[in-house]
Amino acid sequence: MIEKIQTLWPEIALFVTTCVVMIVGLSHNRSVRALCAPLCGVGLFAAGLLAAFVPGPAVGLLPGMAVYGKVITAAVGILLLLLMPGVADRDLEAAVARGGRFEPLRSNRAEFYSFFLFSLTGLMLCAGADDLIWLFLALELTSLPTYVMVAISTPRNRSVEASVKYFFLGAMGAAIFLYGFALIYGATGTTHLVEIRDALAAQVASGAGFNMLAMVGLVMAVVGVSFKIAAVPMHFYTPDVYQGAAAPISAFLAFVPKSAGFFALILLLATVGWSHGPAGDGLPGFLYAPLWVIAVLTMTAGNVLAILQNSVKRILAYSSIAHSGYMLVGLIAGPGRSGAFADSGIAAVLFYLLAYGVMNMGAFAVVASLERRNRAGELEEADSVADLRGLCATHPVLGWTMVLSSVGLLGLPLTFGFVAKLPLFTAGIAAGEIPLVIILGLNSAIAAYYYLRLAAAPLLEKPEEPITGGPVVRAPFPSRVVAGVLSAAGVLILGFTAAPLGDAANRAVGGHAPASGDAAAGVVDPGAQLGRADVAGPELGKK
Repeated sequence: MIEKIQTLWPEIALFVTTCVVMIVGLSHNRSVRALCAPLCGVGLFAAGLLAAFVPGPAVGLLPGMAVYGKVITAAVGILLLLLMPGVADRDLEAAVARGGRFEPLRSNRAEFYSFFLFSLTGLMLCAGADDLIWLFLALELTSLPTYVMVAISTPRNRSVEASVKYFFLGAMGAAIFLYGFALIYGATGTTHLVEIRDALAAQVASGAGFNMLAMVGLVMAVVGVSFKIAAVPMHFYTPDVYQGAAAPISAFLAFVPKSAGFFALILLLATVGWSHGPAGDGLPGFLYAPLWVIAVLTMTAGNVLAILQNSVKRILAYSSIAHSGYMLVGLIAGPGRSGAFADSGIAAVLFYLLAYGVMNMGAFAVVASLERRNRAGELEEADSVADLRGLCATHPVLGWTMVLSSVGLLGLPLTFGFVAKLPLFTAGIAAGEIPLVIILGLNSAIAAYYYLRLAAAPLLEKPEEPITGGPVVRAPFPSRVVAGVLSAAGVLILGFTAAPLGDAANRAVGGHAPASGDAAAGVVDPGAQLGRADVAGPELGKK
């Protein structure tokens, strides 16, 4: 237990910050209330430093992933924080500025920023989970605050409607994967992931194969966790929730629950391993077949349905679904056997999560930074593709941010998105998943239609006079523009300097660039070791 606590300093830092924010956000002094966001930034920065430089002892199935996951959570969390001003209490603070009275009962600022930090804390806990109970609680800590954040993100009824839909479907997903966890426990007699892996390895080594209870439990767990990553068939909520929530919250949903889901899937699949295919590599058939189908349907449905949308947030929602399908290709490919980053699908997924979080934020930052008046004269987000027309001429910073973010998400060469997507292709080819790689390539081509549409509207089209409502104006929150600029800069700069990030992702799953003799010595992974009852090392890359 002491060893486990020593790995939780980043989460402890965020929890302490959350307690302070809860108090500060209810102050009657407006200047004190305004400290909520800066305090969150300080807490996230401290958590990132603690994760990077005070990682604690190596515990769990993939201890390297815990460090990597916590660092990128803190980094992307700080960027997401720049989008949040104005989401909570905008009308209340405006009334107070005009001389009105501050009423703590009507204020949501303290709760909003507390839930923001709680969800990020849950994401960090997911990355370092070593037990099914721990993983379940971490997943729910990640998700539960987001239901409330969606509901209070705008004063309109559609936010509440989106929150209710999100909550009920989320409860169904949680029930499915929790029941799967229960079946896994029944099949192995333990909830500890390392012990589950060893129990399953013993079953395989004895010649009995996988316990039927374990197979059903793992399939149910994977399907239930698919809700977190918005994968088919658990994807239906995504466009409605993204459109109903404020754009900053949609950006939050696109990264945080998705990352938590992929961390969970990596840990669950690592208990089974990738050494059970026809050629001695790959996932066992009872997991391979459903994951293959889910990956194909997810990327295809996401891309095809995105073409039909006119709302930018709905386009990005279906885009989010498609990107989950891309990353599932990496999970199917597995950790590879050479130890090189180019062959490791798991390292590619971890790397892609960071790239997607950075690039996607730029597109949502543009939507969050643009407003127009509707027919009733109320300010609302400029969410239509038509609202982006001529943006490079009228609002150059935001226009070019959308252009760069869109081509980055498309994976245009020389961008961060291209560098991040390429390892998914190479890992799939190395694993022999040629049909899946071809489908991935075709879907990337389909995605070009709507990404280039998002890039062409601000760059090539002329602004039009609004038929209804007022013109598109910039929202009075400079930090949202800063977040977009940082995202756009990341799309360009990180595309040329991504090698250290790729190496970090590879080290997170225990891989390394093979030195002389490594290939001959046979660098293996936990999945390959599952076929041997005499090996129980928890770390990838141990021979």
